[in-house]
Amino acid sequence: MINLSAIFTICLILFLNIESSEEVGITIIESAVAKGAVCLDGSPPAYQLDKGFGDGVNNWLVHIQGGGWCHTIEDCVYRKTMDNGLGSSKLMPELYFSGILSNKADQNPNFYNWNRVYMRYCDGSSFTGDVDEVDTVNNLYFRGARVFDAIVEELMSIGMKDAQNALLSGCSAGGLASILNCDKFRGFFPSSTRVKCVPDAGYFAHVKDLSGEYRFEQYYDKVVTLHGSAKNLPSDCTSSMKPSLCFYPQYAMPYIKTPIFVVNSAYDTWQVFNILASYEADPNGEFTKCKNDLKECSATQRQRLQDFRSDFLGALSVVTNSSTKGMFVNTCYTHCETDQTIWFEKPTSKLEDKTMAEGVGDWFYDKNMFQGVDNQQVDPHYC
Repeated sequence: MINLSAIFTICLILFLNIESSEEVGITIIESAVAKGAVCLDGSPPAYQLDKGFGDGVNNWLVHIQGGGWCHTIEDCVYRKTMDNGLGSSKLMPELYFSGILSNKADQNPNFYNWNRVYMRYCDGSSFTGDVDEVDTVNNLYFRGARVFDAIVEELMSIGMKDAQNALLSGCSAGGLASILNCDKFRGFFPSSTRVKCVPDAGYFAHVKDLSGEYRFEQYYDKVVTLHGSAKNLPSDCTSSMKPSLCFYPQYAMPYIKTPIFVVNSAYDTWQVFNILASYEADPNGEFTKCKNDLKECSATQRQRLQDFRSDFLGALSVVTNSSTKGMFVNTCYTHCETDQTIWFEKPTSKLEDKTMAEGVGDWFYDKNMFQGVDNQQVDPHYC
């Protein structure tokens, strides 16, 4: 299995270079250490906050950083030393706010003046892990669920408890975290607060790879076991199937009550590279040129990508059959879209004549139960 933590560094670099982005300082929650709410290396958790203004002062958007997972001791040891801070707040660079976190009305019409929070990710389990024992040999702590709680509790203490509207979002592994922690997030607020969740590129599908197997399932088996995640996954799900399957949104979401809006590409590049055409599924590299450059795909390979799209859409049935869940599923060959210009302007990624920002906003404010899927352009394309 390739090193997934290293791959996500690329995503962070791309994020750091987005135009029209905004720099916001990091806040370290030193008091969380006493609660055992710490990153992989034992350092305290962190977040970035840009305060709301105007009529958005009592609204809060919490966006969870992406960055993969770690599934073995060796992988987690490597992760905590990475200079992107995915395992340690001691190594976190400041990340820029853009897209769904932007403070510009033309780029982020519904949330630009909200209190916008970037929840920093440093545990490697999509904030689901909670193991009391510390690996003293390797100085590793598996406490992701406590980190999530500590950050939210800190935000509640500085004003989020008075929120009229609250949105939990996230990209990639952060998108998955926003699904798996959606009901928990809802539980922090009174019933009068409108609370919803918007995962971006976090709908990792349990589908067969090029070899006809479910090889990626083994990776999630190891993540859930190592981090002790089972206790923080929907209990109705884990009582009916093995816990690692409940790490997949298609199996977990039927048990999540809080409204969720799925933002995803049916050709999510991370899933194409690591689920459909991983090294294990394609050891001879026959799909390598195709997945790196769509122009290099043969007719057979293009058909296999279309089959993957069909499988992905099948895994979304839990969304399409719900009256509270929305979605914006395009065919852009990319990963994480709410932090790109696709979020607010790309005409090639519009669905039902709405941008992604408009679709999410209409759904959040109950104007329209938006469930958009691109059925016009079924081939993957660069947006």
